[in-house]
Amino acid sequence: MSYEKVEQAKKTIIGTKQTVKAIKSGVVKEVVIAKDVEEKLIEPVIGEAAKHGIQVSYVDSREKLGLACGIQVGASVVAITV
Repeated sequence: MSYEKVEQAKKTIIGTKQTVKAIKSGVVKEVVIAKDVEEKLIEPVIGEAAKHGIQVSYVDSREKLGLACGIQVGASVVAITV
């Protein structure tokens, strides 16, 4: 289901650092995280999302998440923006 949300989103931000910046700036409405990523890589995103009350969804594969974003490589974290 979250793959479809990412595919249908008008604007997304891909990547951990960019997602954290976007959350801090207040433009993120939902974050999608791949389950096959090391916990230490996504901890900053989960922490910021919790601080700002942003919904976090999980998907199984970073490869499929990357494809849903329209890129040829895997994506660990994707932010759906306002």
